[in-house]
Amino acid sequence: MNDREGDPLAGLDDVDWANLQHAYGPAEDVPHLLRALASESASERDKAMDELCANIFHQGSRYEATAHAVPFLAALAEGPRVQDRVDIVRLLCAIAIGYDESYLPSGVDIAEWRADIERMRTADPDEGLRRMKQWVAEAVTEGERSVREMHLAVYDLGWSLRHADAELGAYDAVRATVPALRDLLGDPAPQIQAVAAYTLGWFPEEAAGTLPALRRLLMPEVVPDVAANAIVSVGLLAGHDFAPQLRAFLTAEDALLRCAAAIALARLEVTDPEVLQVLEAAAAQPPEGSALGIHHLNGNVRGYATITLAAIEERAHPRLLGAMLKGLALSSGPAAFPTVEAVLQHVFGQPMSAPLSPYEDLTEPQQRAMRTLAEMGADTWCWGNFMLMLSAWGLPSQRAECRAYVGLD
Repeated sequence: MNDREGDPLAGLDDVDWANLQHAYGPAEDVPHLLRALASESASERDKAMDELCANIFHQGSRYEATAHAVPFLAALAEGPRVQDRVDIVRLLCAIAIGYDESYLPSGVDIAEWRADIERMRTADPDEGLRRMKQWVAEAVTEGERSVREMHLAVYDLGWSLRHADAELGAYDAVRATVPALRDLLGDPAPQIQAVAAYTLGWFPEEAAGTLPALRRLLMPEVVPDVAANAIVSVGLLAGHDFAPQLRAFLTAEDALLRCAAAIALARLEVTDPEVLQVLEAAAAQPPEGSALGIHHLNGNVRGYATITLAAIEERAHPRLLGAMLKGLALSSGPAAFPTVEAVLQHVFGQPMSAPLSPYEDLTEPQQRAMRTLAEMGADTWCWGNFMLMLSAWGLPSQRAECRAYVGLD
């Protein structure tokens, strides 16, 4: 456990925060904010958490100061007298990976992440600029060209490399706290166990030590929602040896356990009819919210089940699209976004810039998907994120335009 339990912030003032940068400049405010996380005042803790999220994790970005804050956040998370430890562990996870939808349903490919940065280190800036200009020239529409020109205007390989180094440095700083996170799996609070199990699933390089620790949570006496987070993380860590134990959960009385097991088994490439049946049921009618739920995808079980189905080969399982579209039709607002993106990738492939084909020239799966999207309500169509996703595939991004495209009033 934490060897600084008496004072989890010992050494905080030894860091030269003034010479470290975060989103708003020098990180001199970070020590005060970290101390405020241990305050007895709930309002003070909330304010500190909001400000930390804004400056060392600004809209998902990580900075020079971010990694330096990690050991102190981890020490606070271990402190039994510290309040809001769940939020602190969630912040640690966010610092490591940003937003988890970027890595689902496969998990973190850390080898490729590290290789990408090495490629950036050896890249020729002039060649990179030439490719950017070619990318702009290949734009199909004026709107797309305008967006690409904005990217070109701010292109800076040196800045991009510094940003990438800060992100990977933050990830590795949290990775160094994995032993402490494993200790939290034995915490008396189920909420702490659940968020620790969730966070541990993003560090495949530590799987050899983490998987045995997670196995202890796959027992009948464990709170179901805690076990569900552990099950999903076992899948993300490629725990193939766990497949027989995970399969036993497919018939569990708790619906979330069944869904978590199916998601994990599909990640392990076990996609027999029993697994698919559970995923299809979850995409159409996910388990109702419980006290804890799963932390993955912010608890959006329908979205997670759908992106899992979308990753399964359609030719082998032609019935999957029906379940995905049923889930899409029952979704709304931001909760629908993962499902929308999964369906678009499933029927159209990767985002494309080709001119829009007439509706009658689309394949039957593409037509079904477009009609389902067109029939979604204003509570989904009012979101810019939703319209941007459609634009990325060259599809009508206004509700009336989309409805007319598929032949609806």
